[in-house]
Amino acid sequence: MNDRTAHLTDIFIDSFVPLLMAGIKFTIPLTIISFILGFVLAFLTALARLSRWSILQRVAWFYVWIIRGTPLLVQLFIIFYGLPSIGVVIDAFTAAVIGFSISVGAYGSEIMRAAIQSIAKGQWEAAYSVGMTRSQALRRIVLPQAARVSLPPLANSFISLLKDTSLAATVTLTELFQKGQQITAVVYEPLLLYCEVALIYLIFSTVLSAVQHQLEHRFDRYAAR
Repeated sequence: MNDRTAHLTDIFIDSFVPLLMAGIKFTIPLTIISFILGFVLAFLTALARLSRWSILQRVAWFYVWIIRGTPLLVQLFIIFYGLPSIGVVIDAFTAAVIGFSISVGAYGSEIMRAAIQSIAKGQWEAAYSVGMTRSQALRRIVLPQAARVSLPPLANSFISLLKDTSLAATVTLTELFQKGQQITAVVYEPLLLYCEVALIYLIFSTVLSAVQHQLEHRFDRYAAR
């Protein structure tokens, strides 16, 4: 092993734990919190889009239209750098959570809405025929089936969110990617460090993909036979 290879090996080993800890301490919590809040927002938005009240439909449509039609990076800049100009100062982690949550909410709502609408009308009619109300039919019959339909795209959204958290570096949050930039500025080995960052993202994504597979297998109980 020549000196150059030994030098790169030492950098890789020395930087792996700090990068991994940045991912565990900031990237993973940011992803989980943002997705949970975004999931709740997506569910409420999907129900609003399917509501019989036109005002709810319009508000939900406008929210989805705005968020899907503008870049996530710009939304983060508005929240973190723009709002302080009107006196609203938000710390980096909270700003990132807000930005990612509203993004997940907009995209996730369309997934949920499509999943609910994919359930055959006969399912609703069967529920009504045994005396269920609309809310009971939705909760007991439609949503369990819609959950199975929406699980794969929602899980993919979760994995995409994990990777999108790298944008939090632009609002000064020291997550995985930002930590990689900081180490790169010290050791001057950008190719090695960014490949190492990519490797850690790949590890996280692989674990989440395995969890997704297990969840899909569990939800197979709702498959039509």
